[in-house]
Amino acid sequence: MRRNRSFYFLITLFVVLIGILSRKIDSIPLFIGDVLYAVMVYFGCRVLFVHFVHSKKIIVPLVICYLIELQQLSDASWLVSIRNTTLGHYALGQGFLWSDLVCYAVGVGIGFLLDYKTVRF
Repeated sequence: MRRNRSFYFLITLFVVLIGILSRKIDSIPLFIGDVLYAVMVYFGCRVLFVHFVHSKKIIVPLVICYLIELQQLSDASWLVSIRNTTLGHYALGQGFLWSDLVCYAVGVGIGFLLDYKTVRF
């Protein structure tokens, strides 16, 4: 399969839909949403950077996820006001958790494996 932005965009939208559904179903553990968040960031990066080399395909989305998690340690008023909005809450989260860093690593790994199996780069 050829690498193209529309393919990765559709996968990103599908992962967003699954992530939203995972938060609405009580029997699904919350960490699944964090894993799906990282998968979404992985494929979102693939939309923007279709021709990344292998190492950047993993490093860039992982750094983005980690930076988003680390910004939750900040209590800057402008940042808190963004996080208090619905979209800001979904995009930036609310509280720092070490376990989220593990979930993000797993999610980026899953995204990479799915990408590898479907695209065969």
